[in-house]
Amino acid sequence: MRYYEVAPNQIIRATSHVFTYAYEEKLQPGQIVSVEVGKKTYDAVVIQEVTKPKYDTKPIKALIESNPLPSQLLQLTEWLSVYYATHFATVLQTILPRGLKKKRRERLIAPRAALRKRTNFVLNKQQVQALIEVENATPGTILLHGITGSGKTAIYIELARRTLAAGKSVVVLVPEIALTPQVVDEFASHFNNIILTHSRQTEAERHLAWKDALSSDTPRVVIGPRSALFMPLRAIGLIVIDEAHEPSFKQEQSPRYSALRAASVLATAHHAKLILGSATPSVADHYLALESKRPIISLLSTARPSAPPDVTLVDMTKRQNFQRHRFLSDQLLASIDNAASNKKQVLIFHNRRGSATTTLCDSCGWQASCVRCFVPLTLHADNHELRCHVCGATEQVPLSCPVCHNASIIHKGIGTKIIEAELAKLFPRLTIARFDGDSESSQTLETRYKELYDGSIDVIIGTQVVAKGLDLPNLRTVGVIQADAGLSLPDYSSAERTFQLLAQVVGRVGRNEHATSVIVQSFQPTHPAIRDGLSQNYQSFYESTIQERRRAHFPPFTFLLRLTCVYKTEVTAIKNARQLAKRLQQTVPSGVEILGPTPAFYERQRDTYRWQLVVKSKQRKDLITIVKELPPANWQFEIDPISLL
Repeated sequence: MRYYEVAPNQIIRATSHVFTYAYEEKLQPGQIVSVEVGKKTYDAVVIQEVTKPKYDTKPIKALIESNPLPSQLLQLTEWLSVYYATHFATVLQTILPRGLKKKRRERLIAPRAALRKRTNFVLNKQQVQALIEVENATPGTILLHGITGSGKTAIYIELARRTLAAGKSVVVLVPEIALTPQVVDEFASHFNNIILTHSRQTEAERHLAWKDALSSDTPRVVIGPRSALFMPLRAIGLIVIDEAHEPSFKQEQSPRYSALRAASVLATAHHAKLILGSATPSVADHYLALESKRPIISLLSTARPSAPPDVTLVDMTKRQNFQRHRFLSDQLLASIDNAASNKKQVLIFHNRRGSATTTLCDSCGWQASCVRCFVPLTLHADNHELRCHVCGATEQVPLSCPVCHNASIIHKGIGTKIIEAELAKLFPRLTIARFDGDSESSQTLETRYKELYDGSIDVIIGTQVVAKGLDLPNLRTVGVIQADAGLSLPDYSSAERTFQLLAQVVGRVGRNEHATSVIVQSFQPTHPAIRDGLSQNYQSFYESTIQERRRAHFPPFTFLLRLTCVYKTEVTAIKNARQLAKRLQQTVPSGVEILGPTPAFYERQRDTYRWQLVVKSKQRKDLITIVKELPPANWQFEIDPISLL
């Protein structure tokens, strides 16, 4: 009889990650088994063989997967558990697919026909030089800072080709599922060994893709969002994170890991190279690359001959710019007219969903708010309902004020649905499509990508999903409804996010020799984030922002920990937040700064009250110590939050 430490994928005991079981046959670390705990059965991963313990042990019930997980993936699992102070079982739930014990019927998924027909694959001098620098770099992280349209994807493809030729696999991470078809399309023109994985696949599809990677004897190309990082490939030679600045690479649920940090650990374990590609790298990542003397490869010109777009900044405080429509400027409408007459595409960006952000009484000032979350309800005119964008609750649109009973109900604010409705009135002959969080599954960007690419859709309206990564040959005009919408958010990263979104959306055009235009509307046209975003002047924005971060002690100069208490009553939330703040101030080492307690940005959510503390420290271990001493109930934590909202 042999004995093994195994890690169940459910938390059995908060203080224990592994348990000892017996099995007659030889097992390898990483094999997946079934074990019994009490009367329940759990999936578990074999960690290591141990000597016979002094206590009685239960037998391993069954071997689920004979192919073991790669040792590098086990190393990453352990690191995630320690680095983010998360139970090992919780990490396993992220690493492993669901339904491991289910017998799947093997299905051949025919690759989608590539829209981009490529007969020649010729890199320019700038791209060749970038390849040389990557080839000469030691394994580890490489920052590929290329302006929009500089041909970063072509570099990824050539690096993937060389990696596969060396007998190693490639992982390509994209920030949004919506961008996956475009990347798959690019890679499908050159490779026929692609494994696609994302959360919109069925449980069976994801499990089969995982098994395909686990059992593969040949190098593969895996493409998907951050979870694709955990596909069990044997030997990885290259990891690419496209649009690496995107916040979607940080997981919002436990374990709240950064895919960039996790990819760095996995690349080190495989002695692989990690490429962080972006036209607007995060300020923290750029600073860390400089400090650690890791390569920063710059692509400063477009891959193909191109004409820069004609950029017009419209001051929204001057109403003479809005003679034809209340929120669509004369300049924007003229540009849409021009594109329509030439049968070319228009992209309209606005980072607010719904039809109107505020519903109120024009007589007494009553405002429609969520009774559970105390935030304004958003009008969705297509469904004729008010919706809470925090908890999802809906209400009927009132015909009269519930307070003064006056019928003067008005709706204010701009959302993507009202933009869609207004443009449909102004341009009834154009095909208009909206892409945002309210899009039905059959109307998402990835399902309609062919229509976008071939120009069947005339006007594209959307939130941030349309601002990044898209390369559409028929696109000639980009309009931004309110560029400064995110600047009012009380967060240290608000200006950076605004800059990134603007620079990215401007980069959707000016990628070829055709004349293109960008019309940007803003109430704050002189703000540095607006100015630098429109000119795509990364260096200017980086230098001013890094000085401000240093002065205010924000990342990358300190580590952050956000602590949030959740209680049914406001009094209890405030009381417990103050008690913890007082205790921490008495026990934390010198140099640790505690901010708060303050109400969370969304103080009330789903009938609960939330107050938070923010802890700053130059030593990350201080934050881990605080997490371990948190009260066991009613407290949530996030280490290294990318936003404090």
